[in-house]
Amino acid sequence: MPLSFATDTTDAIDLHIVSQQDASAWLDMMPTATADWARASGFNGGIGQAISLPATADLPALAAVGFGSESSRKRGRFALAAAAAKLPEGTYRIASGLPEDQSETECLGWLLASYRFDRYKALTPMKAQLLAPEGIDVQRVEAIANGEALTRTLINTPASDMGPPDLEQAARDLAAQHDARIEVTVGDDLLAANLPMIHTVGRAADRAPRLIDMRWGDTGPTLTLVGKGVCFDTGGLNIKPASSMGLMKKDMGGAAAVLGLAHMIMATGTKLQLRVLIPAVENSISGNAYRPQDVLTSRKGLTVEINNTDAEGRLVLADALALADEETPDQIISMATLTGAARVAVGPDLAPYFSDDPSFVAALEAAAAQVADPVWRMPFHDPYEQMIEPAVADLDNAPSGGFAGCITAALFLRRFVTASNYAHFDIYGWQPSAAPARAKGGVGQGTRAVLDALDRILTR
Repeated sequence: MPLSFATDTTDAIDLHIVSQQDASAWLDMMPTATADWARASGFNGGIGQAISLPATADLPALAAVGFGSESSRKRGRFALAAAAAKLPEGTYRIASGLPEDQSETECLGWLLASYRFDRYKALTPMKAQLLAPEGIDVQRVEAIANGEALTRTLINTPASDMGPPDLEQAARDLAAQHDARIEVTVGDDLLAANLPMIHTVGRAADRAPRLIDMRWGDTGPTLTLVGKGVCFDTGGLNIKPASSMGLMKKDMGGAAAVLGLAHMIMATGTKLQLRVLIPAVENSISGNAYRPQDVLTSRKGLTVEINNTDAEGRLVLADALALADEETPDQIISMATLTGAARVAVGPDLAPYFSDDPSFVAALEAAAAQVADPVWRMPFHDPYEQMIEPAVADLDNAPSGGFAGCITAALFLRRFVTASNYAHFDIYGWQPSAAPARAKGGVGQGTRAVLDALDRILTR
């Protein structure tokens, strides 16, 4: 079911959002019976607190949720969502207490809190529905929520039902929804299309590799999104240990993220020309799997020595980025669950990104703070270029030594883009434990910040 605001105002319950610093004053303003009930329930405006009072002969139904303190809100996101699931069934109308500058983000959090991945198991839905408050862009908030839901569902779906053909179908469904154009190059046709590294990485799998190419919009600046679509990563012949393979259904998280972002862009009617490129493969093991020390020739003509078949994401992205670069779009953005080094550096909650464009950086950082979608800038550190230059080829896909792994991966990708209008996100794509508005499982990262920044980025 799409994530959406309630529309029926019949019997809507007034909902008060109460911060800790305002809790005493709010209680003093309430009728005595209401205040006594709230105090007896221990309500003091803390994040996650929720109280509900049924209607009586003298008083209408009323509910209140805690909004915490400024310091407690800095330790997390989506304070309203922290309490939404605790409210009883009903439709709620925000009556007071929601800061105007946080209204859209907090209401988005409520919608995201109602997300359920229920393909394989029936789950209890969240029964508290929210009426959109005046002043927010309902279409935009719902588009963002459903783009994020798409990303989560794609990541959460196991590889048995989310291989390259299934990822292609998801892209085709999205294209049909928004009247976008789509072309897909499959199997050995990748060689004829000069996409050799996508073919090489995916050729060992039973489900053929492919490049998904979707376009939307005919006017405005040009934006190309490139998403890593490794639907499952065994590590190839450099096979992963079991402990590292357990979450590899999420290795197509970059593809899921750009498809979710594409939905947001198209559903909001953003005035640009969008292209989405997804190399969709499985990194499998068989007699024709590519090997350590193989040397591959990329679409761009650069040769790549394979020193670890488990560093496959940058290979498929390289061909897709070279293809994207040939049209010289105004902005290229890649998203990928690319390196464990990025997770070591910033943990699962931040989306590290690389960009040499000051305008992009300024727009993205401002947007990330505004929409509660945290990002962290990492450097394209030029002195590390020598680390990706082996003796026998132009590039090394897995430099030895273990240092600066996310930076060397980003430098590798940058070799396939000629302009400075390139940004790369090395996302995790997974919520390790449940948090407000973010169930445990697949999650989008960086996409809402990019969406909010697009007008400033592409019209500079």
